[in-house]
Amino acid sequence: MFSGLSAFPLTPMRGERPDEQGFIRLVTRLAEAGVQSIGALGSTGNYAYLTLDERLRLTRLAVEHAAGVPVMVSVGAVRTRDVLTLAEGAQQAGVSALLLAPVSYQPLTQDEVFSLYQTVAQNSDVPLCVYDNAATTHFTFTDALYSRLAALPAIGSIKLPGAPLAAPDGRERVAALRAALPQSVKLGVSGDMFAQAGMSAGCDLWYSVVGGLYPRLALRLMRHAQEASAQSAAFFESLAPLWALFSRHGSLRVIAALAVLSGLLDEPPLPAPLKMLPAQEQEALRALLPVLDSWETA
Repeated sequence: MFSGLSAFPLTPMRGERPDEQGFIRLVTRLAEAGVQSIGALGSTGNYAYLTLDERLRLTRLAVEHAAGVPVMVSVGAVRTRDVLTLAEGAQQAGVSALLLAPVSYQPLTQDEVFSLYQTVAQNSDVPLCVYDNAATTHFTFTDALYSRLAALPAIGSIKLPGAPLAAPDGRERVAALRAALPQSVKLGVSGDMFAQAGMSAGCDLWYSVVGGLYPRLALRLMRHAQEASAQSAAFFESLAPLWALFSRHGSLRVIAALAVLSGLLDEPPLPAPLKMLPAQEQEALRALLPVLDSWETA
């Protein structure tokens, strides 16, 4: 489950409801490309904008159409009661892992977050992935909390923010985490612009947004990053305009625009009140399509 490329597809919307057929097409695309796992209903998957019933329905569709590729699904919610409902339904659907972010309205303490993971772990028969995404949760994990969580038998991976791994001491950062955590806990880099640095620093897997739309491209990038080749750095550098758009607008809006511009989806897939990229930025993305498509079909 926790190795290689974990690709995170959009959950497209059609009006006020999830576009189930569009979602199935994206999941099928990932399975056919041979990704190592599929991360359904992550932040790019709009999980925070969906009802519990919609999330459980889409979880079942993801497992059904993944053609045996392991599926991890996000179960984050404000109330622990809802997290447990989603976790139970996901396990019944046949997922291979659960992705859990400490979603909140009131700021959470370190002890409250530990209690959340402990409670879910006690009610889970599949591994949990700790989702460290302070940009959306506004919660900061400490290394001490990582260590407490990693002692829970159910914890299988930590989805790390990528920026620290791209720092000059990124390799030392990964080495320090490995020394402090059980070998069974796999480290994954997120934030696609930092994937090359994270994999070069020794992460076990790449949790990828780009891979959710361009899986073959992402698989190529991952292989080169693992080899730490000069070609890897050149590949990532050639996508600098894409990473710049990610930084300015967030990966969700950029990937949503790419899905429409590439013809994979036929209408804007974002839930209200989110809006698509400004027209000028969409033109910048359109200019990147030949490069992205050439890598995807090579």
